[in-house]
Amino acid sequence: MKSITKKRQFIKGMDVSTFLELEQLGAVYYDKDGEEWNLLSILQEYGMNAVRLRLWNNPYSKEGEPYGAGTNDIDKTVEMARRVRDRNMEWMLNLHYSDFWADADRQIKPKAWYDFTGKRLEYAVYDYTLAVLRIFREKGVFPSMIQLGSGVSGGLLWPDGKWPDYEMIALLLNAGICAVRAMEEEIPIILHLDNGCNNRMYQEWFDNYFANDGEEFDIIGMSYFPYRHGSLADLQYNLNDLANRYGKDLIVTGVAMPFTMEDYAAYEKLEPSQRKGMAIKPWQASRMDYPATKEGQAKFIGDFMKRLANVPGGHGRGFFYCEPGWIPIPGSGWATEASLKYLKDPGPCGNEWANQALFDYEGRPLPALDVIREFHQAKNK
Repeated sequence: MKSITKKRQFIKGMDVSTFLELEQLGAVYYDKDGEEWNLLSILQEYGMNAVRLRLWNNPYSKEGEPYGAGTNDIDKTVEMARRVRDRNMEWMLNLHYSDFWADADRQIKPKAWYDFTGKRLEYAVYDYTLAVLRIFREKGVFPSMIQLGSGVSGGLLWPDGKWPDYEMIALLLNAGICAVRAMEEEIPIILHLDNGCNNRMYQEWFDNYFANDGEEFDIIGMSYFPYRHGSLADLQYNLNDLANRYGKDLIVTGVAMPFTMEDYAAYEKLEPSQRKGMAIKPWQASRMDYPATKEGQAKFIGDFMKRLANVPGGHGRGFFYCEPGWIPIPGSGWATEASLKYLKDPGPCGNEWANQALFDYEGRPLPALDVIREFHQAKNK
Protein backbone atom coordinates (compact mmCIF):
# COMPACT_ATOMS: atom_id res chain seq x y z
CA MET A 1 0.00 0.00 0.00
CA LYS A 2 1.34 3.44 -0.94
CA SER A 3 1.34 5.58 2.18
CA ILE A 4 -0.28 8.98 1.72
CA THR A 5 1.28 10.02 5.02
CA LYS A 6 4.85 9.22 3.98
CA LYS A 7 4.87 9.78 0.20
CA ARG A 8 3.13 13.19 0.24
CA GLN A 9 0.28 11.92 -1.88
CA PHE A 10 -2.55 14.48 -2.10
CA ILE A 11 -5.32 13.27 0.16
CA LYS A 12 -8.75 12.93 -1.43
CA GLY A 13 -10.46 11.76 1.72
CA MET A 14 -14.01 11.17 2.85
CA ASP A 15 -15.54 11.09 6.31
CA VAL A 16 -17.98 8.18 6.03
CA SER A 17 -18.68 7.65 9.72
CA THR A 18 -22.38 6.86 9.15
CA PHE A 19 -21.91 4.21 6.48
CA LEU A 20 -22.56 1.14 8.65
CA GLU A 21 -25.78 2.67 9.92
CA LEU A 22 -26.84 3.61 6.39
CA GLU A 23 -26.16 0.08 5.15
CA GLN A 24 -28.20 -1.43 7.96
CA LEU A 25 -31.09 0.87 7.14
CA GLY A 26 -31.05 -0.15 3.49
CA ALA A 27 -29.37 2.80 1.77
CA VAL A 28 -28.59 2.02 -1.86
CA TYR A 29 -25.90 3.61 -4.04
CA TYR A 30 -25.21 3.38 -7.75
CA ASP A 31 -22.10 3.73 -9.88
CA LYS A 32 -21.93 5.93 -12.98
CA ASP A 33 -23.47 3.12 -15.08
CA GLY A 34 -26.46 2.76 -12.78
CA GLU A 35 -25.26 -0.47 -11.19
CA GLU A 36 -25.82 -0.92 -7.45
CA TRP A 37 -22.51 -0.89 -5.58
CA ASN A 38 -21.12 -0.65 -2.08
CA LEU A 39 -20.53 2.97 -0.95
CA LEU A 40 -16.80 2.49 -0.27
CA SER A 41 -16.32 0.80 -3.65
CA ILE A 42 -17.94 3.68 -5.51
CA LEU A 43 -16.04 6.37 -3.64
CA GLN A 44 -12.74 4.57 -4.22
CA GLU A 45 -13.54 4.34 -7.93
CA TYR A 46 -13.98 8.11 -7.87
CA GLY A 47 -10.54 8.71 -6.38
CA MET A 48 -11.02 8.44 -2.63
CA ASN A 49 -7.68 7.37 -1.12
CA ALA A 50 -8.31 7.85 2.61
CA VAL A 51 -11.17 7.76 5.10
CA ARG A 52 -11.85 9.63 8.32
CA LEU A 53 -13.83 7.90 11.08
CA ARG A 54 -15.06 9.52 14.27
CA LEU A 55 -15.08 7.82 17.65
CA TRP A 56 -17.38 8.77 20.51
CA ASN A 57 -16.58 7.49 24.00
CA ASN A 58 -19.99 6.01 24.85
CA PRO A 59 -22.75 7.10 22.44
CA TYR A 60 -25.60 5.47 24.37
CA SER A 61 -27.90 6.64 27.13
CA LYS A 62 -27.69 5.07 30.58
CA GLU A 63 -30.58 2.87 29.43
CA GLY A 64 -28.62 1.73 26.37
CA GLU A 65 -30.46 3.84 23.77
CA PRO A 66 -28.23 4.71 20.78
CA TYR A 67 -27.41 8.35 20.09
CA GLY A 68 -27.62 8.01 16.30
CA ALA A 69 -25.62 9.64 13.47
CA GLY A 70 -23.78 6.33 13.17
CA THR A 71 -23.57 5.73 16.95
CA ASN A 72 -19.81 5.55 16.50
CA ASP A 73 -18.60 3.45 19.41
CA ILE A 74 -15.34 1.49 19.42
CA ASP A 75 -16.84 -1.69 17.95
CA LYS A 76 -18.42 0.12 15.00
CA THR A 77 -15.29 2.14 14.35
CA VAL A 78 -13.13 -0.99 14.40
CA GLU A 79 -15.48 -2.67 11.90
CA MET A 80 -15.46 0.34 9.59
CA ALA A 81 -11.67 0.58 9.85
CA ARG A 82 -11.43 -3.11 8.91
CA ARG A 83 -13.58 -2.49 5.84
CA VAL A 84 -11.37 0.44 4.86
CA ARG A 85 -8.15 -1.55 5.35
CA ASP A 86 -9.62 -4.42 3.32
CA ARG A 87 -9.80 -1.93 0.44
CA ASN A 88 -6.09 -1.12 0.94
CA MET A 89 -6.75 2.44 2.08
CA GLU A 90 -5.45 4.50 4.97
CA TRP A 91 -7.68 6.06 7.59
CA MET A 92 -7.74 8.90 10.09
CA LEU A 93 -9.12 8.38 13.60
CA ASN A 94 -11.04 11.38 14.95
CA LEU A 95 -11.29 11.24 18.76
CA HIS A 96 -14.07 13.58 19.88
CA TYR A 97 -13.49 13.06 23.63
CA SER A 98 -17.25 13.20 24.11
CA ASP A 99 -20.12 10.74 24.02
CA PHE A 100 -21.58 12.53 20.99
CA TRP A 101 -20.89 15.48 18.69
CA ALA A 102 -18.09 17.79 19.82
CA ASP A 103 -17.62 21.02 17.89
CA ALA A 104 -17.05 24.74 18.33
CA ASP A 105 -20.45 25.14 20.01
CA ARG A 106 -20.34 22.19 22.42
CA GLN A 107 -17.64 20.17 24.11
CA ILE A 108 -19.47 17.99 26.61
CA LYS A 109 -17.52 15.71 28.92
CA PRO A 110 -18.24 11.99 28.56
CA LYS A 111 -20.75 10.75 31.14
CA ALA A 112 -18.03 8.66 32.77
CA TRP A 113 -15.92 11.81 33.31
CA TYR A 114 -18.65 14.27 34.28
CA ASP A 115 -17.09 15.08 37.68
CA PHE A 116 -13.44 14.76 36.65
CA THR A 117 -11.32 17.90 36.98
CA GLY A 118 -7.66 18.87 36.91
CA LYS A 119 -5.14 16.04 36.88
CA ARG A 120 -7.89 13.42 37.04
CA LEU A 121 -9.33 14.70 33.76
CA GLU A 122 -5.87 14.94 32.23
CA TYR A 123 -5.12 11.33 33.16
CA ALA A 124 -8.50 10.23 31.81
CA VAL A 125 -7.63 11.68 28.39
CA TYR A 126 -4.25 9.91 28.42
CA ASP A 127 -5.62 6.56 29.58
CA TYR A 128 -8.59 6.59 27.20
CA THR A 129 -6.44 7.54 24.20
CA LEU A 130 -3.96 4.78 25.00
CA ALA A 131 -6.72 2.21 25.57
CA VAL A 132 -8.51 2.77 22.28
CA LEU A 133 -5.27 2.78 20.30
CA ARG A 134 -4.35 -0.54 21.87
CA ILE A 135 -7.68 -1.95 20.70
CA PHE A 136 -7.07 -0.78 17.12
CA ARG A 137 -3.58 -2.29 17.20
CA GLU A 138 -4.84 -5.61 18.61
CA LYS A 139 -7.51 -5.74 15.89
CA GLY A 140 -4.93 -5.07 13.18
CA VAL A 141 -6.51 -1.79 12.04
CA PHE A 142 -4.24 0.86 13.55
CA PRO A 143 -4.96 4.31 12.06
CA SER A 144 -2.65 6.18 9.71
CA MET A 145 -3.38 9.59 11.24
CA ILE A 146 -5.02 10.73 14.47
CA GLN A 147 -7.10 13.86 15.01
CA LEU A 148 -7.26 14.77 18.71
CA GLY A 149 -10.50 16.55 19.48
CA SER A 150 -13.05 18.05 17.12
CA GLY A 151 -13.45 21.78 16.55
CA VAL A 152 -11.30 22.74 19.54
CA SER A 153 -11.33 26.46 18.67
CA GLY A 154 -13.19 26.99 21.95
CA GLY A 155 -11.29 24.28 23.79
CA LEU A 156 -12.43 20.83 24.86
CA LEU A 157 -13.99 19.01 27.80
CA TRP A 158 -15.85 22.05 29.08
CA PRO A 159 -15.83 23.76 31.48
CA ASP A 160 -12.26 22.76 32.41
CA GLY A 161 -10.67 23.20 29.00
CA LYS A 162 -12.86 26.06 27.78
CA TRP A 163 -11.44 28.99 25.85
CA PRO A 164 -9.62 31.21 26.82
CA ASP A 165 -7.98 28.90 29.39
CA TYR A 166 -5.16 27.97 27.02
CA GLU A 167 -3.11 26.47 29.82
CA MET A 168 -5.76 23.79 30.46
CA ILE A 169 -6.45 23.35 26.75
CA ALA A 170 -2.75 22.64 26.20
CA LEU A 171 -2.58 20.26 29.17
CA LEU A 172 -5.53 18.20 27.94
CA LEU A 173 -4.27 18.03 24.36
CA ASN A 174 -0.77 17.24 25.61
CA ALA A 175 -2.21 14.23 27.43
CA GLY A 176 -3.66 12.94 24.17
CA ILE A 177 -0.47 13.66 22.21
CA CYS A 178 1.71 11.89 24.79
CA ALA A 179 -0.55 8.84 24.70
CA VAL A 180 -0.33 8.68 20.91
CA ARG A 181 3.45 9.03 20.98
CA ALA A 182 3.67 6.28 23.60
CA MET A 183 1.95 3.95 21.11
CA GLU A 184 3.43 5.14 17.82
CA GLU A 185 6.13 7.81 17.73
CA GLU A 186 5.88 8.66 14.04
CA ILE A 187 2.13 8.75 13.40
CA PRO A 188 0.87 12.16 12.20
CA ILE A 189 -1.22 14.03 14.80
CA ILE A 190 -3.80 16.62 13.76
CA LEU A 191 -5.25 19.47 15.84
CA HIS A 192 -8.49 20.75 14.31
CA LEU A 193 -10.23 24.12 14.54
CA ASP A 194 -13.43 25.25 12.86
CA ASN A 195 -13.99 28.20 10.45
CA GLY A 196 -11.07 27.86 8.08
CA CYS A 197 -11.47 31.47 6.94
CA ASN A 198 -10.83 33.06 10.35
CA ASN A 199 -7.12 33.82 10.16
CA ARG A 200 -7.09 35.93 13.32
CA MET A 201 -8.59 33.09 15.36
CA TYR A 202 -6.05 30.57 14.06
CA GLN A 203 -3.13 32.86 14.87
CA GLU A 204 -4.41 33.57 18.36
CA TRP A 205 -5.18 29.93 19.10
CA PHE A 206 -1.89 28.42 17.95
CA ASP A 207 0.25 31.23 19.35
CA ASN A 208 -1.38 30.73 22.75
CA TYR A 209 -1.20 26.95 22.48
CA PHE A 210 2.57 27.05 21.96
CA ALA A 211 3.02 29.81 24.56
CA ASN A 212 1.43 27.44 27.09
CA ASP A 213 3.87 24.63 26.31
CA GLY A 214 1.60 22.76 23.93
CA GLU A 215 3.29 19.60 22.66
CA GLU A 216 4.44 19.46 19.07
CA PHE A 217 2.01 17.99 16.56
CA ASP A 218 2.17 17.51 12.80
CA ILE A 219 -0.86 18.86 10.93
CA ILE A 220 -3.25 21.76 11.32
CA GLY A 221 -6.78 20.61 10.50
CA MET A 222 -9.67 22.90 9.72
CA SER A 223 -13.31 22.91 8.69
CA TYR A 224 -14.55 24.90 5.72
CA PHE A 225 -18.19 25.25 4.75
CA PRO A 226 -18.64 28.12 2.26
CA TYR A 227 -22.20 28.92 3.33
CA ARG A 228 -20.95 29.56 6.90
CA HIS A 229 -17.34 30.63 6.74
CA GLY A 230 -16.58 32.74 3.68
CA SER A 231 -15.03 32.62 0.25
CA LEU A 232 -12.34 30.38 -1.18
CA ALA A 233 -10.12 33.46 -1.34
CA ASP A 234 -10.52 33.89 2.42
CA LEU A 235 -9.70 30.22 2.95
CA GLN A 236 -6.62 30.41 0.76
CA TYR A 237 -5.34 33.49 2.59
CA ASN A 238 -5.55 31.59 5.89
CA LEU A 239 -3.98 28.43 4.46
CA ASN A 240 -1.07 30.35 2.96
CA ASP A 241 -0.48 32.38 6.11
CA LEU A 242 -0.56 29.33 8.40
CA ALA A 243 1.84 27.43 6.14
CA ASN A 244 4.32 30.31 6.18
CA ARG A 245 3.81 31.16 9.86
CA TYR A 246 4.05 27.68 11.42
CA GLY A 247 5.65 25.57 8.70
CA LYS A 248 3.13 22.78 9.23
CA ASP A 249 1.07 20.73 6.82
CA LEU A 250 -2.63 21.55 6.51
CA ILE A 251 -5.65 19.34 5.85
CA VAL A 252 -9.21 20.58 5.46
CA THR A 253 -10.63 17.75 7.53
CA GLY A 254 -14.24 18.82 7.04
CA VAL A 255 -15.60 20.37 3.83
CA ALA A 256 -18.98 20.21 2.09
CA MET A 257 -21.02 22.16 -0.44
CA PRO A 258 -24.77 21.89 -1.24
CA PHE A 259 -25.87 20.62 -4.64
CA THR A 260 -29.53 21.62 -4.25
CA MET A 261 -31.91 23.49 -1.98
CA GLU A 262 -34.72 21.05 -2.75
CA ASP A 263 -36.24 19.59 0.40
CA TYR A 264 -36.03 15.85 1.05
CA ALA A 265 -38.96 15.47 3.45
CA ALA A 266 -40.56 12.69 1.42
CA TYR A 267 -37.45 10.53 1.80
CA GLU A 268 -37.24 10.85 5.58
CA LYS A 269 -40.91 10.02 6.22
CA LEU A 270 -40.98 12.14 9.38
CA GLU A 271 -43.63 14.46 10.70
CA PRO A 272 -42.69 18.14 10.26
CA SER A 273 -42.16 18.51 14.00
CA GLN A 274 -39.60 15.66 13.90
CA ARG A 275 -37.49 17.03 11.05
CA LYS A 276 -34.38 19.10 11.51
CA GLY A 277 -34.51 20.30 7.92
CA MET A 278 -31.48 21.41 5.92
CA ALA A 279 -28.46 22.86 7.72
CA ILE A 280 -28.19 25.59 5.08
CA LYS A 281 -30.68 28.43 5.12
CA PRO A 282 -31.59 30.23 1.86
CA TRP A 283 -29.85 33.41 3.05
CA GLN A 284 -26.65 31.41 3.61
CA ALA A 285 -26.83 29.79 0.18
CA SER A 286 -27.40 33.18 -1.44
CA ARG A 287 -24.10 34.58 -0.17
CA MET A 288 -21.95 31.76 -1.58
CA ASP A 289 -19.80 32.37 -4.65
CA TYR A 290 -21.19 29.18 -6.21
CA PRO A 291 -24.84 28.24 -6.78
CA ALA A 292 -26.34 25.37 -4.80
CA THR A 293 -26.65 23.19 -7.89
CA LYS A 294 -24.96 20.02 -9.10
CA GLU A 295 -22.82 22.10 -11.45
CA GLY A 296 -22.07 24.64 -8.71
CA GLN A 297 -20.96 21.91 -6.32
CA ALA A 298 -18.68 20.42 -8.98
CA LYS A 299 -17.14 23.80 -9.84
CA PHE A 300 -16.62 24.56 -6.16
CA ILE A 301 -14.82 21.29 -5.38
CA GLY A 302 -12.52 21.71 -8.38
CA ASP A 303 -11.54 25.25 -7.44
CA PHE A 304 -11.19 24.23 -3.79
CA MET A 305 -8.74 21.43 -4.63
CA LYS A 306 -6.65 23.70 -6.87
CA ARG A 307 -6.25 26.28 -4.11
CA LEU A 308 -5.41 23.64 -1.53
CA ALA A 309 -2.82 22.03 -3.80
CA ASN A 310 -1.10 25.39 -4.30
CA VAL A 311 -0.42 26.20 -0.64
CA PRO A 312 3.24 27.30 -0.26
CA GLY A 313 5.82 24.62 0.39
CA GLY A 314 3.44 21.84 -0.60
CA HIS A 315 1.83 22.14 2.83
CA GLY A 316 -1.72 21.75 1.49
CA ARG A 317 -1.96 17.99 2.02
CA GLY A 318 -5.58 17.45 1.01
CA PHE A 319 -9.08 17.18 2.41
CA PHE A 320 -11.80 14.95 3.84
CA TYR A 321 -15.27 15.58 2.42
CA CYS A 322 -17.85 15.38 5.17
CA GLU A 323 -20.38 12.51 4.92
CA PRO A 324 -20.65 12.21 1.11
CA GLY A 325 -23.03 9.24 1.36
CA TRP A 326 -25.45 10.52 4.01
CA ILE A 327 -28.54 10.36 1.82
CA PRO A 328 -32.00 10.82 3.38
CA ILE A 329 -33.60 7.58 4.52
CA PRO A 330 -35.91 6.81 7.44
CA GLY A 331 -34.03 6.17 10.67
CA SER A 332 -30.76 8.00 10.01
CA GLY A 333 -30.59 11.47 11.51
CA TRP A 334 -28.07 13.73 13.19
CA ALA A 335 -29.43 12.81 16.64
CA THR A 336 -32.03 10.72 18.48
CA GLU A 337 -34.29 11.62 21.37
CA ALA A 338 -31.73 10.04 23.71
CA SER A 339 -28.83 12.11 22.37
CA LEU A 340 -30.88 15.31 22.44
CA LYS A 341 -31.22 14.79 26.20
CA TYR A 342 -27.45 14.32 26.49
CA LEU A 343 -26.82 17.50 24.50
CA LYS A 344 -29.63 19.41 26.21
CA ASP A 345 -30.71 20.33 22.68
CA PRO A 346 -34.39 21.00 21.87
CA GLY A 347 -34.04 19.21 18.54
CA PRO A 348 -35.68 18.04 16.41
CA CYS A 349 -33.79 15.17 14.81
CA GLY A 350 -33.80 14.35 11.08
CA ASN A 351 -30.94 14.30 8.60
CA GLU A 352 -30.06 17.98 7.85
CA TRP A 353 -27.02 16.95 5.75
CA ALA A 354 -28.43 15.21 2.68
CA ASN A 355 -28.25 18.16 0.26
CA GLN A 356 -24.48 18.37 0.87
CA ALA A 357 -23.75 14.74 -0.02
CA LEU A 358 -21.94 13.65 -3.19
CA PHE A 359 -24.91 11.49 -4.18
CA ASP A 360 -28.40 12.69 -4.99
CA TYR A 361 -31.39 11.71 -2.86
CA GLU A 362 -31.72 8.46 -4.86
CA GLY A 363 -28.09 7.44 -4.29
CA ARG A 364 -26.78 8.38 -7.74
CA PRO A 365 -23.27 9.92 -7.98
CA LEU A 366 -23.05 13.66 -8.60
CA PRO A 367 -20.71 15.44 -11.06
CA ALA A 368 -18.44 16.60 -8.21
CA LEU A 369 -17.21 13.02 -7.89
CA ASP A 370 -15.98 13.10 -11.49
CA VAL A 371 -14.06 16.28 -10.70
CA ILE A 372 -12.45 14.64 -7.65
CA ARG A 373 -11.42 11.60 -9.67
CA GLU A 374 -9.86 13.66 -12.47
CA PHE A 375 -7.94 16.04 -10.22
CA HIS A 376 -4.16 15.52 -10.07
CA GLN A 377 -2.11 17.79 -7.85
CA ALA A 378 0.97 18.03 -10.08
CA LYS A 379 -1.09 19.42 -12.95
CA ASN A 380 -2.44 22.22 -10.86
CA LYS A 381 0.74 23.67 -9.32
